[in-house]
Amino acid sequence: MQNSKEKWLFWACFVALVATSFGFVVRAQIIGEWQVQFNLSETQKGEIFGVGLWPFAISIILFSMVIDRIGYGRVMVFAFICHVSSAIITIFANGYWMLYVGTLVLALGNGAIEAVINPVVATMFPRDKTKWLNILHAGWPGGLAIGGILAITLSGAHWGWKVGLVLIPALTYGAMMLRCEFPVQERVKAGVSHKAMLQEVGTIGALIVIVLMIREVGRVFEWNLMAQIIVAGGLVSAYGWYVKSFGRPMFILLLLIMMPLATTELGTDSWITDLMVPFLGANALWVLVYTALIMMVLRFFAGPIVHKLSPLGLLATSSAVAIIGLVALSKATGTAIFLAATVYGIGKTFFWPTMLGVVAERFPRGGAMTLNTIGGVGMLSVGIVGAAFLGNIQDKEIDRGLLAADSTLHSQVVMKERASVFGSYRPLDQDKVMALDENQKATINNISTAAKKNALATVAVFPAIMLVCYVGLILYFRSKGGYTAIDLESEAMPEAPD
Repeated sequence: MQNSKEKWLFWACFVALVATSFGFVVRAQIIGEWQVQFNLSETQKGEIFGVGLWPFAISIILFSMVIDRIGYGRVMVFAFICHVSSAIITIFANGYWMLYVGTLVLALGNGAIEAVINPVVATMFPRDKTKWLNILHAGWPGGLAIGGILAITLSGAHWGWKVGLVLIPALTYGAMMLRCEFPVQERVKAGVSHKAMLQEVGTIGALIVIVLMIREVGRVFEWNLMAQIIVAGGLVSAYGWYVKSFGRPMFILLLLIMMPLATTELGTDSWITDLMVPFLGANALWVLVYTALIMMVLRFFAGPIVHKLSPLGLLATSSAVAIIGLVALSKATGTAIFLAATVYGIGKTFFWPTMLGVVAERFPRGGAMTLNTIGGVGMLSVGIVGAAFLGNIQDKEIDRGLLAADSTLHSQVVMKERASVFGSYRPLDQDKVMALDENQKATINNISTAAKKNALATVAVFPAIMLVCYVGLILYFRSKGGYTAIDLESEAMPEAPD
């Protein structure tokens, strides 16, 4: 950073990212209290986790299409309003839908923040994007750790006080942004047109984003399948007609890889506290805080690691480590949980910011659009599929396990079928579970514990898919002479082979 204004802007972006993770970690701690107070199923919990993620994609992608025209400052004002109003809505929630709406508004604000900070930092450090995006995104685990510790100190207090914690970083970044001056984005500076930016994503990239988005919006507003197809088809056709480009093939591949990546990191993070309650009780949140601290520290030292392994080498190595960590977490008990969590924490550390770095380095002509679309698809996929998938696994396994163990108890506490994107399921009625005797509760707890462990083991499939893809990309670039970053400032920009 060359001057004090740039330093101030970078750290304002950092604090804004901290604010996005405060709401995430608080929700992870209090979701169990919400379940009891509002009689939520495991799948409904997954849907609340999910709506904390997928609306992020709506704001990050839509703002990325116009952010260079409307200005970064206006988008940050929108984010600030979202964070404050979300806290108010959630604190006064009286049921599932107010919790859902409050979380949705928070996610819209989070997406607006990332729509700003990612292209800003990539523009500030055009020669070292992956390093500085990793340092910037140390703010996410930093917020998880600080917010988690603050939430733990409020143990015993009403959950509304914990929700209010998000106002601390929100007010801080709001004040800091008042004196920030934003740079001209590198795409704009290089004279790359708005249409050329959209062409990098292309029709196929738009198809992936729009199908995911319409699928969830259709579920919320109860659109039938034909209505979803018509709306999605119309939007994709309009985009394709305008850009007249299918999109860059390698960018499309990275979009697809981002889906299992996001589920591995954020899907598991959404559930990790709840999954660890049977083993650690009130200390379960410490697993998330602990892995967040690992991530924060390592991301500050990403530069030498990226230089040593290359971005794709780092992503492949991280995938292998994450597989080991998730499998170990699914089998560990007692203190071994923290050993397994250490491996998992190291494995997931560099996923998100390094993928952003690869996109920023290989597709600079896409400006804010390519950079933020990759993050948007990640949030969409984990919000719509990943988080709810983990909850649905648990509901179905508890249903089967309880039916096999005690059919009479099963008929007492299992509710009627509900619909989800993964088909019908039958959740536990938490009110009826609370009325059981201790022996019956113990039976259900044992079955639930086994279901939670199996859910973690299932997630290990996702980094395995990623590992295969990253190794394939490494071999591809090796055949082309090696991975290199594309520099828009060069007079003769090298033509990308992808």
